Amino acid sequence: MKNIDKKSLEKAYSLYDTGLIEKIEIGTTKGLQQIHLYLFDGLYNFAGQIRKQNISKGGFRFATVLYLKEALEKVERMPENNFKEIIEKYIEMNIVHPFLEGNGRTMRIWLDLMLKKRIGKLVNWQFVDKTLYLQAMERSPINDLELRTLLESNLTEEIHNRDIIFKGIEQSYYYEGYEKDNDFENN
Repeated sequence: MKNIDKKSLEKAYSLYDTGLIEKIEIGTTKGLQQIHLYLFDGLYNFAGQIRKQNISKGGFRFATVLYLKEALEKVERMPENNFKEIIEKYIEMNIVHPFLEGNGRTMRIWLDLMLKKRIGKLVNWQFVDKTLYLQAMERSPINDLELRTLLESNLTEEIHNRDIIFKGIEQSYYYEGYEKDNDFENN
């Protein structure tokens, strides 16, 4: 794991340990920016800032900068009253991909905050298979059933369980290509 990613991982743990996670705005672009800034402040000069250039990944072009502001406003207005609506909002934010780097790690925390506040649950990410998750995310703009089914089957009501939260953070970094056994230190 690169030094920048180790520091970001430590910051993710700290976000919860310090209680700052409780001050994040839920379900908003501002809240997403707060998470991103906390995770990447001092590591990226664009921490917490909405990107000003077009990006793509694996042949998929995320929302163009020309319409980024409008796309973020649209996502922010989306309802988040139940699991299905929350997942729809999460997928739309993923399509927007507002940051140059760190979108996935930031958005999974953002998602769990919405789930925790709105339905009293969060995803137990340690049981969400990396390959299945990434495939479901890739297909989610066309059909979100696969992603909803995968995440719903791994919901937990243990929303204050530090081990579940921290294993979820580690899994989030694993999704981004960091090897579990070699890269994570025991906390």
